[in-house]
Amino acid sequence: MISKKAIILTFILVIISPIFGVILADMVGYHEPLDLAAESLGLEDISEEINWTPFFDYTVPGLPDVIGYIIAGFIGVFIVLGLGIGLSKIMGSK
Repeated sequence: MISKKAIILTFILVIISPIFGVILADMVGYHEPLDLAAESLGLEDISEEINWTPFFDYTVPGLPDVIGYIIAGFIGVFIVLGLGIGLSKIMGSK
């Protein structure tokens, strides 16, 4: 069983995650290290051409970046939690 404290903590962390992943990253001009390495090697960015997800860069089309970041966070949490619960049931552990 999942503890209530863990659920509350996860909820709070997902809600405040845009502070670090969007707002402060923009303020300090943060860029992903792999993006910087690719740029220094002169590699072309084709990520928008081969995008396979509707949540490109953790955003939801039509919504502000901060809201999209939160929605993407909850989707990720539910996927990982669902996989964990599903696997535990398959393996027969309690």
